Amino acid sequence: MQWLQHVDESLFRLINHGLANPVFDRIMPLLSGNALFFPALVLLAAWLIWRGRSRGLLCLLMLVLAAGVADGLVSRTLKEAIGRPRPFLTLPDARSLIGHGGSGSMPSSHAANWFAALTVLFLYYRRAFWIALPVGVAVSFSRVYNGVHYPSDILAGALLGSGSAFAAVLLANTCWQAATSRWFPLWRQALPSLVPARSAAETGAEPEELAPPPKVRGQAPRGFQAPHVTADQHWLRLGYLLIAALLVIRWVYLASGAIQLSEDEAYQWLWSKHLDWSYYSKPPLIALTQFLGTQLWGDTAFGVRFFSPVISALIGALLLRFFAREVNARAGFFLLLILTATPMLSAGAVLMTIDPLSVLFWTAAMLAGWRAAREESTVTDWLWTGLWMGLGFLSKYTELFQLLCWVVFFSLWKPARRQLRRPGPWLALLLNLLLALPVVLWNARRDWVTVTHVADNAGAHQPWRPTLRYAGEFLGAELGLLNPVFFVAAVWAAAAFWRKSRRDPRLVYFFSMGAPLFLAYFAHSFRSRVLPNWIVPSVVPLFCLAVIYWDTRLRLGVTAVRAWLKAGLWLGLAVVVIGHKTELVARIIGRPVPVKYDPLHRVREWDQTARLIGEVREELLAEGKPVFIIANHYGITGETSFYLPEAKAAVTQTPLVYFRSNPEPENQFYFWPGYTHRRGENAIYVVELDRDDPQPAFVPYTVWSEFESVQPLGVRLVLYHGQLLRPLQFFACRNLK
Repeated sequence: MQWLQHVDESLFRLINHGLANPVFDRIMPLLSGNALFFPALVLLAAWLIWRGRSRGLLCLLMLVLAAGVADGLVSRTLKEAIGRPRPFLTLPDARSLIGHGGSGSMPSSHAANWFAALTVLFLYYRRAFWIALPVGVAVSFSRVYNGVHYPSDILAGALLGSGSAFAAVLLANTCWQAATSRWFPLWRQALPSLVPARSAAETGAEPEELAPPPKVRGQAPRGFQAPHVTADQHWLRLGYLLIAALLVIRWVYLASGAIQLSEDEAYQWLWSKHLDWSYYSKPPLIALTQFLGTQLWGDTAFGVRFFSPVISALIGALLLRFFAREVNARAGFFLLLILTATPMLSAGAVLMTIDPLSVLFWTAAMLAGWRAAREESTVTDWLWTGLWMGLGFLSKYTELFQLLCWVVFFSLWKPARRQLRRPGPWLALLLNLLLALPVVLWNARRDWVTVTHVADNAGAHQPWRPTLRYAGEFLGAELGLLNPVFFVAAVWAAAAFWRKSRRDPRLVYFFSMGAPLFLAYFAHSFRSRVLPNWIVPSVVPLFCLAVIYWDTRLRLGVTAVRAWLKAGLWLGLAVVVIGHKTELVARIIGRPVPVKYDPLHRVREWDQTARLIGEVREELLAEGKPVFIIANHYGITGETSFYLPEAKAAVTQTPLVYFRSNPEPENQFYFWPGYTHRRGENAIYVVELDRDDPQPAFVPYTVWSEFESVQPLGVRLVLYHGQLLRPLQFFACRNLK
């Protein structure tokens, strides 16, 4: 081993010192990494799909899989296990031309990734392999020349990258063949193997020399016969696989800790520690759902959000089954893809707020209602509809609009009005009202505080002054969050339906279940600001309407539908991926995304924020008195309670973090015990300032009057990649009266 180490170091010095020259000193750092690499990678991927079609797409998928296994699984695991120091740490004479990595040296991730990619290219595009091979070798060589790896690191990375890539492709191909033989036999005939057989042009042989034996790779086995199944059954099974895959991917994403809790999630986590029949601004189901998640997985961000991907999977399964029964499974599968490629809905699939619950029960009530509105329906069908609507009300008060949707449907579809002469609809309404009783009784005992809060948010007490200011803002936000292609497709389908196609009961029904809510908030935007997520329950029915309408148009010969669908899916999936991990943009443009344009800035660095608040508290604790924390916003209160360890430990006993006292109810903290029992103690009062204009804050009189003295402690900054994320101003409040 000493001899091998000596040879390794000698080769390193030969490359790092012996071959040093001014030209290499300029070229080699660029080969190791530069700002143009990721943009070029994106362009090459687009070109590969455009030129190669299905073969190019398969190659790209295998490249992603191989790189993920080689880098994310093999290379990083071995780096931590081996723990070999980098050359610049152990060799004093090492020339280091680029930044110093913090990970281990053995094996080289650059070499592993490049040789994994080269292995995939060898399987799919031999000519491209011979073009890319010199580049991969040059990049690997540059890692030694730049002083960040030993030659043995490169050799190990290359072998591991090639081996893991070949194993990953082989495993994927084996799984494909096994799965398609049993569940997708028609597609097995169309694509027997994920790895294509070599063509005559690639081998240089004459076509007749390539006559395959019975079981050549890339062809179905001789005598293979697909069992009697339909393509619709294939699409249905593929839809279930997509739902399961998305569920696992979203769980893995949440478990990775890529994002932290939003302010609403942390605030509602506190609700889950005080279960009640209702809350100041929201119904009770969000607290109960988070309670169940944290009972399963503990008070972690994963526990808080565990049910959000589950809810998304349930919505997908309900819609897929409905479309397979009432439309066709292929349309249902593409509806799932459309929902996945819609940024607003994809965000709701990983964030545990009231919106996922609202969409779930709105959708369940809508699909149960379709069965209930039929001539042959039973009372049971209507009771299921009433149950889902009632649970929707216990999730979000927007469910009340679904009653308006039913009025619109009965008005537009005459055959359904016969149901009004039966007991079913009225029993459903009664069940809906019974489920709303807990919220009503809770509010009746608290002077209808929720009614006042919702009315204030809606601007009910303001005079009617029409304005175009908010309408454009509303439409612009929905255009972006609902995917421009799909938003336009849904609006187009709704308009076309209204003009021409009101004879199809499915179109009438989905229009009625979505358009009234969307149009009501659009009309309200001419009066005051409307938040983009307020219309989210209407998105699923409007997209169902669009899919049915455009699927019919496609079958009638409008082939442009396919092109627009592909454009919408590629655009939407790219935005969704980047929206889940905006660091990818930083790799592409070579610098971090400005905080104000980063959609994830609201779920970043809350642990750092809580740690900073804890440090200020520790400084005041040095005076010898107990110190608690007061925040000026419910979000800071919730986040600090969750991410400050001593605060989380005390949240169900004597809280350490409080919202400032207020004579009028402003949020749920008004109804919980305050900090009056901490008489004689000191406190830290923390205010989050405006990031764009961090003007000094003032302590409100209600807090000032509670303490003998209040002293400013200055402003401290929470940074993200060197950018200002959250300015916090602190005050020392001494001796609670």
